[in-house]
Amino acid sequence: MESEIGNNNKNPIINTQHMKNLLLCFLIFCSSGIAAAQTCEELIKSVKSGYGTTFNSPTSDAISKVTFYTKSIDYKTYHFAIVCFKQQYSYSCNEYIYLVGSNTRMNYSMNYLDSAGKAFWTYIQPYHENLDCSPDLR
Repeated sequence: MESEIGNNNKNPIINTQHMKNLLLCFLIFCSSGIAAAQTCEELIKSVKSGYGTTFNSPTSDAISKVTFYTKSIDYKTYHFAIVCFKQQYSYSCNEYIYLVGSNTRMNYSMNYLDSAGKAFWTYIQPYHENLDCSPDLR
């Protein structure tokens, strides 16, 4: 059975089996030693040690950039998004990491130029509970 996330027509459809697979991947990831007993900052540092694809958003009020990484851990592939939220009155930003689905980078890349915020809410934010390393934006 499929269900929509949110109430926007453009939201990705995520079926129950996909969510179960994502949860299983997360549990395996946590037990693999890379995420075990790591803080969010340590996880970000570990993920950033690899190659990423960055999408800058200079016109966005909230998002400075989003960088996507793909990591192989114990022969499993994981997809991460590190979102850099702008700080008020500063050129720096606050980074948060999300464990996302395999098609998130493509979906975000096709929509962020229209609105980085809307693309974030549609394609990245639905994964906010996977790592517990994202801000409470409710």
